[in-house]
Amino acid sequence: MTERIARRIALAVLSRIEEGRLTIVEGATRTTFGSDAAPAAIVTIRDPRAWSKLLQGSRGLAEAYRDNYWDSPDLVAVIRVGARNARRLDAVRRRATPIREPFQRARQAFRSNTPRRARRDIEAHYDLGNELFGLMLDDTMMYSSAVFATPQTSLHEAAVAKLDMICDKLALGPDDHVLEIGTGWGGFATHAAATRGCRVTTTTISAEQHAHAVERVNALGLQDRVTVLQEDYRDLTGRYDKLVSIEMIEAVGWKDFPTFFRTCSDLLEDDGAMLLQAIVMDDRAYSVERASRSFIRTLIFPNGCLPSREVIARCVARDTDLHTTHLEDLTPHYAETLHRWRANFDDAEEKLRGLGYDDAFQRLWRLYLAYCEAGFAERRIGLVQTVLAKPRWRPEACDLGVGELAAVAQ
Repeated sequence: MTERIARRIALAVLSRIEEGRLTIVEGATRTTFGSDAAPAAIVTIRDPRAWSKLLQGSRGLAEAYRDNYWDSPDLVAVIRVGARNARRLDAVRRRATPIREPFQRARQAFRSNTPRRARRDIEAHYDLGNELFGLMLDDTMMYSSAVFATPQTSLHEAAVAKLDMICDKLALGPDDHVLEIGTGWGGFATHAAATRGCRVTTTTISAEQHAHAVERVNALGLQDRVTVLQEDYRDLTGRYDKLVSIEMIEAVGWKDFPTFFRTCSDLLEDDGAMLLQAIVMDDRAYSVERASRSFIRTLIFPNGCLPSREVIARCVARDTDLHTTHLEDLTPHYAETLHRWRANFDDAEEKLRGLGYDDAFQRLWRLYLAYCEAGFAERRIGLVQTVLAKPRWRPEACDLGVGELAAVAQ
């Protein structure tokens, strides 16, 4: 009876679809909602328990897919249809925010993002095994958006292009000592040191990433230019000419965004600058999403939180002496990056199974990659690169091309 009631409620919600088309297949029965406009998606219900799960939000959706209660030949299309039609629900959720927010704050009040908790949350994702990420990513092992010059650009070429873009925006050179917060697997640190001759100190709290990055630095003979630390960013000391953080802020936690920017500012010389690459949510959704228990925040990135552009600007203005000299939207590139990662992941299905990543794990991660790809494609989430500079930062005009000068002038 519970499943029948859940089904009735779920179908009533689906009947409100106006943009795109969703077809539900249950045995020999096909029910279609929405219009004939793209995107068009098909969902096959394999187990009636799916209905009660689907009423539990994105986490229930993910758990039901992981457990094979439902399936689809095109997961991205399913999420895109949902995203297209979620905007009306957003307005309702925002109106409920004043009621929900005190309870969300109370739930978070006793959950300080201590270094110990941060390390545990990072381990839950990044220490799943270097083999997993090696099969999904390209040879640079960059677990962040690439930048594609053309649709024919390979993932590797696009990843290197992104690294060069970062180096160019900061005009990195042999006289620079660069701090990187969020090492990943050492892709940026080794690229910057090898191609620009700068010194790089990079830090991560992931044991797996630290071990891989150290091995990579040694293999490339860059020990004299790259230092890999295993320290929380809040424990760092010293002053640096430039600072880079590539999609690390998402793991900071919304209560610690001011601390992050204040720490970055304190670690920079008075004429220094930093580049931040960040996944951002819509400003209008931030208050609703920041303390939610969504699929991504519970099953993929424990306790992570996306900032919004407004939140970044507010923290920079209130907690630092930095100012924004450049901002670039790279959102479309992330949809394509995730498409490439998902293709690699699917191609590695048997290898992953041999490494111990069972079907439930693979289904969950396949949905995660599709979920994010659809989010960027529909601009539910975005990607920005911003350069933040200290008061005495003055880029040398002779070192900048016309494109870079235009960017600095913005």
